[in-house]
Amino acid sequence: MGTKVRRPSHAGSWYTDNPKQLSEELDGWLQSCGLAKSPEVRGVIAPHAGYSYSGRAAAYAFGNIDPSNITRVFLLGPSHHYYTPKCALSTATVYKTPIGDLPIDLEVTEELKATGKFELMDIRVDEAEHSMEMHLPYLAKVFEGHQVKIVPILVGAVSAENEAMYGQILAKYVDDPNNFFSISSDFCHWGSRFNYMHYDKKHGPIYKSIEALDKMGMDIIETGDPDSFKEYLLEYDNTICGRHPISVFLHMLRNSSTKIKIKFLRYEQSSQCKSTRDSSVSYASAAAKTDESSSS
Repeated sequence: MGTKVRRPSHAGSWYTDNPKQLSEELDGWLQSCGLAKSPEVRGVIAPHAGYSYSGRAAAYAFGNIDPSNITRVFLLGPSHHYYTPKCALSTATVYKTPIGDLPIDLEVTEELKATGKFELMDIRVDEAEHSMEMHLPYLAKVFEGHQVKIVPILVGAVSAENEAMYGQILAKYVDDPNNFFSISSDFCHWGSRFNYMHYDKKHGPIYKSIEALDKMGMDIIETGDPDSFKEYLLEYDNTICGRHPISVFLHMLRNSSTKIKIKFLRYEQSSQCKSTRDSSVSYASAAAKTDESSSS
């Protein structure tokens, strides 16, 4: 099989395509968040907006990663342009970034393909999607000098039953300490342009109401319970675009024998909404750590 490249199609627009500048930018954000790298961190939830918006917030997720024992990164991102009720695997063999290439783990991709539950995404669909690409430069930076392969999984508009099914299929990979999980999601998209304007006045200004809504969701994600998260989404319909990747991840953790706890470390908004003419997107970063205290 020859090499099939997924190009960094959003470089030069969503983030700089200048390798030196990109490298310095990422280093700067990673240093300024001042987090200690921990081998207990087995996964992250991080935003995927343009780096001028969410690059700094994302560092609070990626800054926790100790690359020494990790050889494989599963990347779960939502689909923004392509409709599928399933999860889709990449047909590429390598994902390029301006600061280094990330080879795809073809063996695991084949293993997942063999379950018959995944579809394959066309390279054009792959390159049009930004949700996973926005994690790649950070992964390339954090794993610099380490041999690491990636398993990209595009998570479609998956039903609750299928979120659980994919969670069961992927759970066994959580039990291998060499595997890492990068979950891509922004939080509330608020404003008329997003068709979402939930406002609870008891919190004061709109941006405080948005924060309360997001934090309610973040607290529920931290409990690790996919059913409560589903209920929260049904009740408030918060526009968390990575709701399906997050739900699949919660089901993976629930079904694995390794006890892992998610903790949010950073929350930001692209701007502070004060009137109904405003709009904003929220960014939340979390680390998923092995939890010794609850292991029986």
